[in-house]
Amino acid sequence: MDDARACYRHPNQPTRITCQRCDRPICPQCMVPGSVGFQCPDCVSEGLKQTRQRSLPYGGTRVDNPKATSVVLIGMSVAVFLAVLATGGTWGTVFNWFSLTPLGRCEAGDAWLDLPAAASCAANGGTWVPGVASGAPWQLITSAFTHSQFLHIGFNMLIIYLLGPQIEQILGRARYLALYFVAALGGAAGVMLFSEWYTSTMGASGAVYGLMGAMLLLAMKHKGDVRGILTWLGLNVVLSFTWSGISWQGHLGGLLGGLAVAAILLYLPRERRATLQWPLIALVAVAFLALIAWRALQLV
Repeated sequence: MDDARACYRHPNQPTRITCQRCDRPICPQCMVPGSVGFQCPDCVSEGLKQTRQRSLPYGGTRVDNPKATSVVLIGMSVAVFLAVLATGGTWGTVFNWFSLTPLGRCEAGDAWLDLPAAASCAANGGTWVPGVASGAPWQLITSAFTHSQFLHIGFNMLIIYLLGPQIEQILGRARYLALYFVAALGGAAGVMLFSEWYTSTMGASGAVYGLMGAMLLLAMKHKGDVRGILTWLGLNVVLSFTWSGISWQGHLGGLLGGLAVAAILLYLPRERRATLQWPLIALVAVAFLALIAWRALQLV
């Protein structure tokens, strides 16, 4: 028995082949090779359309839940914050090991001694808390998840929650994370270069400043209203230089890191994005690491 059916696009063409996606009969003229079997032209066109819809304007991939990444980052900071509180606050183990100190510091009870080396610290009855230059490079990243005050973590987490999902919707998850961590690394570089060797610095503020810098460039690129983000940036810059205890060094480095990564993502010519975005972002990160290494060698 002949069970051939007519092609759905060419009724005069009998065929026994069907589309692997929609099961409609297709003649040789309509067959488009797929990974398995053949597809009809309509399904191929729809698949291409869906692929284009998943792609974002600056090379990223659209995500179904753009808040998820920011929530995870916030959750990590909250977890570290609780650990800091549970282990003695700013004199506790978690704070000492996770906050960023350029060289290290010598603690003696509830005070610290002006001794810049582990040997001299121990000889004087102190406990040496290592910094980046004395063997604790992880502090470059862990410090961005470390907070010691409710107001500090509350403000930083609020900004991440407000700005992060907006940025991820435009850049995609991978590029958003690259922006976040390179900005955090830039903040660490600023602290290493311009802070005293014994100063402990912590907080997501460097990454937050990077997000604000990225939002500024996004608003400029899309001809949006920049007054709001400029007001936020201006207010925070003033506070950074006028309030004691605020690390303007980390804020400045984070802002520069965020601006650099955002400029790479937003302003590269479309035809060069696929080949240059990631190498240039890596170059920015390497530049920060080189500055950090140079400063560390000066301190030891």
